[in-house]
Amino acid sequence: MTLALRYAARSDRGLVRGNNQDSVYAGPRLLAVADGMGGHAAGDVASKVVIAALEHLDEDAPPSDMLQALRAAVFDGSEHLREVIRESPQLEGMGTTLTAVLFAGGRLALCHVGDSRAYLVRDGELSQITHDDTFVQTLIDDGRITQEEANHHPQRSLLLRALNGQDVDPDLSMREARAGDRYLLCSDGLSGVVSEETIATTLQEPDPQSCADRLIELALRSGGPDNITVIVADVIEDDGSGVLIEPVVDGAAGANIGQRAVDPGSAAGRAALADPPPPPPPAAASPPVVAPRNRKRTRRRWWSALLALVVLAGAAVGAYAWVLDHWFVGVDEGTETVAVYRGINASILGFDLYREESDSGIAVADLSQDLRGKVTDGIEVDDEQAAEERVDMLREQSLPVCEEEREEPPLTETPATESPLEPGAPLPPVTGDPLGTTPKSSAPAPSTGASSSGEPASSSGSGRDCREAE
Repeated sequence: MTLALRYAARSDRGLVRGNNQDSVYAGPRLLAVADGMGGHAAGDVASKVVIAALEHLDEDAPPSDMLQALRAAVFDGSEHLREVIRESPQLEGMGTTLTAVLFAGGRLALCHVGDSRAYLVRDGELSQITHDDTFVQTLIDDGRITQEEANHHPQRSLLLRALNGQDVDPDLSMREARAGDRYLLCSDGLSGVVSEETIATTLQEPDPQSCADRLIELALRSGGPDNITVIVADVIEDDGSGVLIEPVVDGAAGANIGQRAVDPGSAAGRAALADPPPPPPPAAASPPVVAPRNRKRTRRRWWSALLALVVLAGAAVGAYAWVLDHWFVGVDEGTETVAVYRGINASILGFDLYREESDSGIAVADLSQDLRGKVTDGIEVDDEQAAEERVDMLREQSLPVCEEEREEPPLTETPATESPLEPGAPLPPVTGDPLGTTPKSSAPAPSTGASSSGEPASSSGSGRDCREAE
């Protein structure tokens, strides 16, 4: 007897998040859910990269060692994350959870990192078959809190392990598959807001697609605070018809085809309408059944699109990093002082391509006219150290303090005194005025010690300017 999977997958951004950072892949041999984290422009990239690293397992022939195949794919995903972070340092800190199932015949390999979950329904009983890598789970394991207390713990979302470009060895296990088993893989957007009892009841719905839709709806009715992703997969007996169900790629890794509107009559629906998600494209109620076909061309297009997205993101981050690699010394227009700036002394569409790093406190007015012009235009330097050195030079070249003008005491002429004649000395000959009534002084004209312009010689005489004393 040959076993096969009949599956359905959905991903929804929820009612609070601005975008969907979850990624999901469901195919005949591979089921995988990844919950990205790390900010608006990072979590979705992380989940897409990891799902893309596993995707080939669905197309390749079943490996003899399925656990090793999963481990190798996870390590490849981590390596790809490292490459993306290395090329785009702004994405440092991004990561993703991963819960994946590789199916072949009657065997099932399970891979797990993080707090996304896998459940098994067998003989009507629901059991969780993954172990959360969270802080609150360690408290539960130690008996310090109950599961009910964990549901309301303020640190319930604190992860201890995730795929983030570092070396992480995932939890791996083998299971025997049975006809009639139902597997649920989901992100914490479902398990965090819908009780396990409600999940168990909902999983009794026979049709996988209807069941997945219902689980998404329940999470939205509970407020939808996070992205919600589910896979419902049944193990069935293969009737040998040779038909395949189209693989489902959704969430950040796809086109968010599972996104849909909610009931506007409910509180959750009204919240969704206040910030509505994009409407879903027309699609059939369930994945189409198609004959065997060449799926590799589609996979290559999807992989090429992902690479293009990563390259564009890397180019944008690279351009930003290039801008921040420039420095210049300029003028803080608010304080009219010399400041150090990081970036390019330019603006695009009203956005400055620079930011102020430090203010030197040197007033632009204290610089010579030539230096004022250079600083106003911006003095480009190689790095921050060079900028600080240039500021020190400007400080040393600041204009000297103007000397205060001192009033010179008035100069008075000293009348020439006549030397008394020695008795019997002959009189000197008289020229000009024989009567001596208009004696002429031979004393030189007094000197004022100032230039003809009246300015201090130390200021204008040398052609230099000066600055007011503080």
